[in-house]
Amino acid sequence: MASGFFALLDDIAVLMDDVLVMTKISAKKTAGILADDLAVNAEKASGFSSSRELPVLWAITKGSFINKIIILPFVFLLSAFLPSAILVVLVIGGIYLAFEGVEKIVYYFFRPKTKVVNTKNEVLSEGALLKLEKKKIKSAIVTDFILSIEIIIIALGTINDESIGMKLAVVTIISMLATVGVYGMVGLIVRMDDLGFQLVKASKGQKNSLHFIGMGLVNALPLVIKSLSVVGTVALLLVSGGIFVHNVSFFHHFLEGIPSMLRDLIIGGCVGVFAVIFVKLIMKLYEHFFKAKAS
Repeated sequence: MASGFFALLDDIAVLMDDVLVMTKISAKKTAGILADDLAVNAEKASGFSSSRELPVLWAITKGSFINKIIILPFVFLLSAFLPSAILVVLVIGGIYLAFEGVEKIVYYFFRPKTKVVNTKNEVLSEGALLKLEKKKIKSAIVTDFILSIEIIIIALGTINDESIGMKLAVVTIISMLATVGVYGMVGLIVRMDDLGFQLVKASKGQKNSLHFIGMGLVNALPLVIKSLSVVGTVALLLVSGGIFVHNVSFFHHFLEGIPSMLRDLIIGGCVGVFAVIFVKLIMKLYEHFFKAKAS
């Protein structure tokens, strides 16, 4: 009886070791998109008042966990019964990411110029702030959903020949680590200034290393937040381009002579431009039809 129990423990240990090895391999394969995921979500979780940063981040993190709970069984069912549909899901997600990236660029360069008057005394109402907050949270969760699909499918692809139990264990671990790791790093980024203030406070007014490090973190945060907007936009286009290069045969050998990152960026940008034009045309046609029907 005892020998059987210890044999079972030994089998479990071997299985866990195999799971850890496979998880490490999958993590390496998904490292690039995890970095893009970090840049995109850090940009989306920033820009709120200090008191609202962590509640907003927690709301996005909960949404990310729910995304994984939805996506995991969905992807496993598709891979088992309709594997060709995974490609369709990836391409649709790639188009959405490209659209979002190009739309941000278009908005930056062509946003309507508004005359600002007496901005020092102008404060958004609590309702307006709440509405803006909910909009950014929703956008972040939708983007996380698309990126999560890509992460899970890539992780699944690296262990395609393993048993269903191994696949389930490895992909679940990668999914959970992605959420905890990415949003943990985002939390550290958006709270850089608080850490800086604590270090300055700990220096007790002396111009020592704690003071300079703390002031460096405080002064660096605005630059980090501004750069995240650029990095996040580029990351959206890179992920989108990568989806098309790796999953659509037409793009496999497209612009092969240039660096892969630049190729992904160009392809993602081109797809995004066409997506934005298409959506704008649909919106114009809808508005025209709606007005004609109303008159």
